[in-house]
Amino acid sequence: MRAMSNKKPAKPDNVIARNKRATFDYHLLDSYEAGVALEGWEVKSLRMGKCQLTDSYVLMKDGEAWLLGTQITPLDTVSTHYVSDPTRTRRLLLHRKELAKILAATSQKGLTCVCTQLYWKGHLVKARIALAEGKKGHDKRDTEKERDWDRQKQRIIRDNVKQ
Repeated sequence: MRAMSNKKPAKPDNVIARNKRATFDYHLLDSYEAGVALEGWEVKSLRMGKCQLTDSYVLMKDGEAWLLGTQITPLDTVSTHYVSDPTRTRRLLLHRKELAKILAATSQKGLTCVCTQLYWKGHLVKARIALAEGKKGHDKRDTEKERDWDRQKQRIIRDNVKQ
């Protein structure tokens, strides 16, 4: 007879793309969830995972938030008579209060706003954006040292368990 396991069934990963570079280059402060205004071919490409967030950031213009630098590669099956721009600016959908907070922080405090990940929420594409403060060179070195030390600890633990 088989015993019941207490593990929950694994949720499917709903993350489309992550911006790992943002966590290395910035101290992330506040984060917000924003909708993204996309075209049909972009949604199809996102379903296939053809997205890159490495150099993406959020620009505030005329009281609206715009996502710049995100590259969504069109599929080969996109119609030949339709011109698709993989790096076009995409509008972010946020509440007015959130827009006001982001605008105040980026204009007065010298912070920047970056996109940290794109993910599915139901059938909608959402963007996780964060207010960020740039790291100095020594902060980045400290981050790398901590990562290396964590890796070494894992190796030590793994080697001790084997023996």
